[in-house]
Amino acid sequence: MDPISNPYSPGAGKRPPALVGRDGQIDEFDVAVRRLAAGRSDRSQILTGLRGAGKTVLLREFRDVAARHSWATQSLEAAKDSLFVHQIAAAVQGALLDLTPSRRLSQMASRVLGVLKSFHLSWEIPEAGTVTLDVDPVDGRADSRILERDLTDLLREVAQHAKDQNKGVVITVDEIQHLPMQHLRPLIVGLHEISQLGLPLLMVGAGLPSVLGLLGEARTYAERLFSFVEINSLGDDAAAQALAEPASAEGVSWDDGAIEEALSLTQGYPYFLQEFGKQAWRIAEGPDRITRQDALDAIPLVRAELDSGFFRVRMDRTTDTQRAYLAAMAEMGPGPHRSGDVAAALGKKTTQVGTVRHSLIQRGLCYSPRHDVIAFTVPMFDEFIRHHVTCSS
Repeated sequence: MDPISNPYSPGAGKRPPALVGRDGQIDEFDVAVRRLAAGRSDRSQILTGLRGAGKTVLLREFRDVAARHSWATQSLEAAKDSLFVHQIAAAVQGALLDLTPSRRLSQMASRVLGVLKSFHLSWEIPEAGTVTLDVDPVDGRADSRILERDLTDLLREVAQHAKDQNKGVVITVDEIQHLPMQHLRPLIVGLHEISQLGLPLLMVGAGLPSVLGLLGEARTYAERLFSFVEINSLGDDAAAQALAEPASAEGVSWDDGAIEEALSLTQGYPYFLQEFGKQAWRIAEGPDRITRQDALDAIPLVRAELDSGFFRVRMDRTTDTQRAYLAAMAEMGPGPHRSGDVAAALGKKTTQVGTVRHSLIQRGLCYSPRHDVIAFTVPMFDEFIRHHVTCSS
């Protein structure tokens, strides 16, 4: 096939596999935006799932939905360090620019700029970007040095300003499981206040399944504040559609046998499907079909690409003890596994490998779906480890 027209290459302009079969989630978010725009209440959302399931792509689609309603959109990625207050301040500043033309910003948003100035001063955030906070801080707002209060003040002010403009704000937070508890709690408190007031501000967070437990630990009312959506692998019909649609737009069809081979290897995970489509397109002679043999010939290329990128990058900088723990998990299968069983496979007690288990969770390679249970965050990671770690260790 013509490599120039490969519809599975990143940025090819086609609908990515991660959005196929997600119409329900997209429609639900659109309804939430329209409800808030009409003065009714609705909940922020949390997307959970393994890596490669399409959470980040769905966040981008949600921002596009909000933008079509003329809402301000801002995105940030949570980190383990203390940059969250800087990130949220920059998001509010960016939302103000989205909501108000810069030439009129100081007149129309003077109060929220003053509150933002107070937040900057209180949390020692240097000014940056296109907005100079050449305003006086607002006394008694976002200046308590208590993050729960200050963040609530900041979010409330920008949400009220958006309402005054007959608009709203959507903030997406990727990798939300990395937010430290001292930042996650204030964020939930601020969003709860916004929800109680019915102001048009929504947050959509995306993270590993472990985020559910973190949110519950942070605030007991988190389960009522958010709508939780599990993003998993695609069913067979949706996965087949994700492969067939981009090719059909180029006048190319997939044989049923080729689809079967793709589904067998990828298990329906959107990132893997896109990689399979890209490699099958490259290797197929065509001119207008991708055959079972093309799919079989593509399998080694797909495995090599995933191994060298998607999987191997997650093994970089792991220690010998971490690799041994992962290898023990992999020998037991895809999981989840009891932590005690993994320890026993290593010939140790659970307490002896507790720090290793914790470090793997902190690195995002594993998560704990429930007490004393551990699982990989990456689909098919056990296969990669059995082939490339245990054999070389």
